Amino acid sequence: MGLSRCMARPADGLTALIGLLAAVLFLALPSLFLPGLAHAQGAVRSVHGDWQIRCDTPPGAQAEQCALIQSVVAEDRSNAGLTVIVLKTADQKSRLMRVVAPLGVLLPSGLGLKLDNQDVGRAGFVRCLPNGCVAEVVMDDKLLGQLRSAKTATFIIFETPEEGIGFPLSLNGLGEGYDKLP
Repeated sequence: MGLSRCMARPADGLTALIGLLAAVLFLALPSLFLPGLAHAQGAVRSVHGDWQIRCDTPPGAQAEQCALIQSVVAEDRSNAGLTVIVLKTADQKSRLMRVVAPLGVLLPSGLGLKLDNQDVGRAGFVRCLPNGCVAEVVMDDKLLGQLRSAKTATFIIFETPEEGIGFPLSLNGLGEGYDKLP
């Protein structure tokens, strides 16, 4: 099963729930999704290798929302950052990976992913916000297993059809952090 299948859109009822959760997270924690921001909102609950669990209670929400987060900057472009957010939906039935890429990304090319230099596939961008464009993946057991066993992930965005920018991301602590997500 390739990444494209793992990144399929959820069923209609779940789509609404995920959309609502996304809106709450993006409205309540906007600076969390700005790569390289040292003073991001949301309390750091714990650190797992190169990942942080950050939690906050969005306005009007009954419960605290937590996500496993890592932000990186491209090695050759200090002005281009990427944030990866892993979370469980409020009903605990789905696992999502959201990747916030910088504005100016070529949307039709999508977001590429390599694990330990092996191509896993591409995901489409689902929306752009003032702080970046979002690709969203519904994580199945296979993808979660691949992420747990790999050492590095490289997310690839495109500014032109020919020019990809790779963002190496450490997977150190991802499995442990995911297991600690409430």
